[in-house]
Amino acid sequence: MTEQFGFELVDEQRVEELATTARLWKHSKTGAQVLSMNNADENKVFGVSFRTPPSDSTGVAHILEHSVLCGSEKFPVKEPFVELLKGSLQTFLNAFTYPDKTCYPVASTNLQDFYNLIDVYLDAAFFPLITEQIYQQEGWHYHVDKTEDPLAYRGVVYNEMRGVYSSPDSVLHERSQQSLFPDNTYGLDSGGNPDVIPQLTYEQFKKFHETYYHPSNARFFFWGDDDEAKRLEKLSCTLERFDALEVDSHVPLQEEFERPIALLEGYAAGPATSEHQGRAMFTVNWLLPETADAELNLAFQMLEQILVGMPASPLRKALIESGLGEDIAGIGLENELRQMYFSTGLSGIKSENADVVEALIFDTLNGLVTNGIDKEYIEAAVNSIEFGLRENNSGRFPVGLSVMVRSLTTWLYDADPLALVAFEDPLNFIKERLTNGDRLFEDLISAFLVGNNHRTTVLLVPDEDLQEERKKRVENKLAEIREGMNEEDIVAVVDNTALLRKMQQTPDSEDAVASIPRLTLEDIPKENKIIPQEEAARSDVKVYTHELDTNGVVYASAIFDIAGLDGSLLPYVPLLGRCLTEVGTDRLNFVELGMRIAAKTGGISADMMTATTLGERDPLAKLVVQGKSTVDKVSDLFDLLQTIVLDTKLDNKERFRSIVLEEKARVEQDIVPSGHVIVMSHLRSCFDVAGWVSEQTGGISYLGFLRTLADKVSADWEAVLADLEQVRAAILKKPKTIVSVTAEASGLAAVDGLVKGFIEALPERPAESALWQPEFVTTNEAFLIPAQVNYVGKGADLYALGYKYHGSANVIFKHLRMGWLWDQVRVQGGAYGAFAAFDRSTGVLAQVSYRDPNLENTLKAFDGSAAYLQNLKLGKAELEKAIIGAIGDLDMHMLPDAKGAAAVTRKMLGDTEAIRQQMRDEILSTTLDHFHSFAEVLHAAAESGRVCVLGGNGVREAAQANGWNLSEIL
Repeated sequence: MTEQFGFELVDEQRVEELATTARLWKHSKTGAQVLSMNNADENKVFGVSFRTPPSDSTGVAHILEHSVLCGSEKFPVKEPFVELLKGSLQTFLNAFTYPDKTCYPVASTNLQDFYNLIDVYLDAAFFPLITEQIYQQEGWHYHVDKTEDPLAYRGVVYNEMRGVYSSPDSVLHERSQQSLFPDNTYGLDSGGNPDVIPQLTYEQFKKFHETYYHPSNARFFFWGDDDEAKRLEKLSCTLERFDALEVDSHVPLQEEFERPIALLEGYAAGPATSEHQGRAMFTVNWLLPETADAELNLAFQMLEQILVGMPASPLRKALIESGLGEDIAGIGLENELRQMYFSTGLSGIKSENADVVEALIFDTLNGLVTNGIDKEYIEAAVNSIEFGLRENNSGRFPVGLSVMVRSLTTWLYDADPLALVAFEDPLNFIKERLTNGDRLFEDLISAFLVGNNHRTTVLLVPDEDLQEERKKRVENKLAEIREGMNEEDIVAVVDNTALLRKMQQTPDSEDAVASIPRLTLEDIPKENKIIPQEEAARSDVKVYTHELDTNGVVYASAIFDIAGLDGSLLPYVPLLGRCLTEVGTDRLNFVELGMRIAAKTGGISADMMTATTLGERDPLAKLVVQGKSTVDKVSDLFDLLQTIVLDTKLDNKERFRSIVLEEKARVEQDIVPSGHVIVMSHLRSCFDVAGWVSEQTGGISYLGFLRTLADKVSADWEAVLADLEQVRAAILKKPKTIVSVTAEASGLAAVDGLVKGFIEALPERPAESALWQPEFVTTNEAFLIPAQVNYVGKGADLYALGYKYHGSANVIFKHLRMGWLWDQVRVQGGAYGAFAAFDRSTGVLAQVSYRDPNLENTLKAFDGSAAYLQNLKLGKAELEKAIIGAIGDLDMHMLPDAKGAAAVTRKMLGDTEAIRQQMRDEILSTTLDHFHSFAEVLHAAAESGRVCVLGGNGVREAAQANGWNLSEIL
């Protein structure tokens, strides 16, 4: 049919690359566009996206993204978003603000749940309440409890962006982009600059919604195995209330520069006397053609891979080996805006060397144009990009979501939404040009990099005074505003603060909560889904195979045990993992190895895995060497796996030193944006051996090791090399090794002999077992960083406090996080997020906040969890919602490679199907009594738990007042 429910069929196309039939529909009345992707994927995706170019950096688009999910016409609860998170089987539920668009995607494998999610999101986007109090809560407001108190800014987005602006890496990204687009929306911060956010008014906020959140400016997306007619019918019920509207939301092109521009700016750093103060960061940035040109877009993706995407890429290699800095800076290719741009450089440089870095970049690029790019680099880059397109592995996100984002890359700018989704034609076009001997990539470098005057340089230098200057600037501004208020004005602010708090603390009515569509327990499967797994033994090595639909890809892992390693050498393990693919072997130097991996596989990596076995609570520590390839190249994959495991040369001092500096820089850069992860890891290390191992190989302790090691490599390389060799000998051997393969039947048949050969080649060194007996930290700790926000945590070992695991804990902590902690820490406290993570293997509970303006109040909220549970009253519907939410977490949708990895991990942990089914049964039978009885152990956790705080907002003062150990780490 060419017309259904008020929609006209504009185009229909079979996308063989995705085994999908795509139909583009247009709503006759409003002009709304719908891209309907029909296929067999059970993980259904819906999204509505609006083109939302801001005209300033007040963060209006970002604040609105938060606010429309805070109640709507049909669903007048304070947080429909949270109610869905509490009790849905959703596989994705969130919203995104880009520099020029705002997206609201949802996903679920359950059809009724999927329809429920769509209903709530449609009403939220088009008919939100967005009251002034919602705007103040999510955006910003003046906060004063008493008339004599000073003014303060509060708001979720305000504090979120203070966290963003505390990250030098984030600031570098923003400034690099903005420098290229001074005349259009990309030169602004759609997320919001904390200095500018308080300039936004409620009237401007409302006007932004009225202007852009209209069907005439909307693009709807569907993906999966649901009925297409039902999709259109559901949309028509919403859209029929609107008429067509002229919406001017176009994003103009940036005028080209006549000459390059240089930008110098500071970032908040620790005191100059600190040995950990950061060094400068530098990027060169080029404006490129429009994103919608499919051939150019794909070619630039390949060029990025050639230049910086692999360890041996010529530009990356030149920068790292120069010794001028520590790690690559810049995001590489940005190809999700109307115009692409490319950004690269170095972090950890001396600011006076910026010109030298720039010259090195252009010398390298000119050399590639003059001398040509080696065919091996081109083959490797083309294979890497093509493999990624064909595999279409979106990781933990739904496949349909990645396709939606890719379609918007062209669709948003009124071009073909399938231009980059149906990749076969542009891919073949590029391959044909290369076959004909075209200097495609050399010409791109010459025209768009070397010969491009529309470029900028951004130098970010550490400024030890900036953090205090920011604080003083805000305090002075607020003092000035307060000075201009009369007594009546102050009272009004105090009253508004109290009114907002009352709104936040007043529970939704039962009728309002009941308006949120939900599943019932009858809709929930009673049995766990079982991942297929076959076990065999070869030469005392366990081999696990998983026959799954992998679209012709073979996923293989060799899992090596670390139990025999001396505890002092544990921090070397992740470095050894990087060495396996980044330093070369006896027959392939690191350039040749990197090229071969990229040309013959979909990638090879080595990562740490730490966990604790169920019941015995023994630590599980592994080095997982994993790779993937198409079936026809699986012999190359196993040849490379065997080569790096057996023949890696560890004696390349300069290469290893570069790896150490890169690793150190990356850990330092992750501290501010991932502070909650750092705090959670550190808390777990206080109670559990596996947690301690994880901290030694990835946390604050690991950072300290890397800083020391960077100097030791230069001062005593022979000792470092001896340690590395000892680590390799202790880990890379046959005893206790596990091999896992996930593939279709043909793939499993193809690897059978290869697995056997790989195992037989492993060294027969004796299995050893080191009994790690760490001295756990027993004090409360605070870690000081130059940040405007905090990450506050408190942890305890609930098993040591007498708790015996029951599946109801999954329900309790899901409800606790999305109920009490969300209300206290996020809604009322203004933090961006809060977590309550419980590990059933160890019994360790960690309550942690994210981008938090508070400290003591958050700790009080954590300690208040016990009283909350003790006094909790839940009706049947609310209890069922909590149970369903816990089941949703248990039944998390996974792609084939993740399923294979999960099955093997469960086997190693002793997490049998019987145990998992018992857990599910206990979740489904959870009662309110379980919540009440759990309060007792949380009371004990509040009294004896360990505190860990990371941040800069009052951390020093709190540590001194409470007697916490204080360390300055940045």
